Amino acid sequence: MQRKRYAPGRTGPTARTAVVLALGLGLGAGLTACSAGTPADDIAVDAKAGQAAAPVAPPGRYRTLFEPCGAVPQATLKDLLPGAAALPDAERDKAYRGVAAVTYDTDRRVGCTWKADTPDTSHRLSLDIERVVSYDAAVSDDDRAQEVYVRKQLAAGIPVPTAPPTATGAPTDPATGAPSATGKPAADATALAGKAPSAGATSTGTPTGSPTGTPSGAPTGSAAPGAGSTATGLEPRVLDGLGDVAYLDDALTTVGANSHQRAVSVVFRTSNVIVTVWYREQTTGSAEAPDSAELQEKARNLARQLAERLEE
Repeated sequence: MQRKRYAPGRTGPTARTAVVLALGLGLGAGLTACSAGTPADDIAVDAKAGQAAAPVAPPGRYRTLFEPCGAVPQATLKDLLPGAAALPDAERDKAYRGVAAVTYDTDRRVGCTWKADTPDTSHRLSLDIERVVSYDAAVSDDDRAQEVYVRKQLAAGIPVPTAPPTATGAPTDPATGAPSATGKPAADATALAGKAPSAGATSTGTPTGSPTGTPSGAPTGSAAPGAGSTATGLEPRVLDGLGDVAYLDDALTTVGANSHQRAVSVVFRTSNVIVTVWYREQTTGSAEAPDSAELQEKARNLARQLAERLEE
């Protein structure tokens, strides 16, 4: 019998079937070997996959500020500026309108000043309202505003009360009110006083080039704060029931040979807004020195009105 010649590349149906089965079995065995021989712990995983994003501190309650010159009712202005009543109509209206502070961003800082003079006395009223913004995603606007507020209080020479322990037993940071992870306040009064920012600094959320919040003509020192008022409880102090935190400063100074000037400041913080009410009375000649209790009461009443305005 004659043999069939071998032709490369030509196979019968049976041979092709065997090759397909062999390839299928080999591939299956390879996959089984890979899956069985590689533990789950050895599989490389992207380190960033599945990680939660870093928490972002919440924004402050306020995004805008109200117009300050129109925020004080005329009845209140009449009480704070008694000398305006004797002025001619045009001058009286101008005195009650006030003069708006010049700021580059009225959503960040606004202010207004009023004045009225008589031969024996002069009165000045000034408002400074600042909305603090934190540029650190890990620090909330409220915490940054608290840092700014504490620096103002320390600059006025009023000690920051020691924060009581939290529910976990850890004391809180007086600058932010947050629990201290180290078991002690993260920033005491001395440390914060040493960190007071220079003019134009932006680390505290205060816009560069914005006013400092101290009205022009305000006393630059507090050598005689609340002079003669220590025994009556009218000394510079922390206030309760006004905003989130508040304090009052009172300074009596001598101007010239026979003039007395008393300036009272009430500063409070509500969320990320800090409000400063500055009220000054100056007497000349034989007029008595301005009364501390009267000026403090008037300044505090106006501060309460503005705090209510912020709650609207």
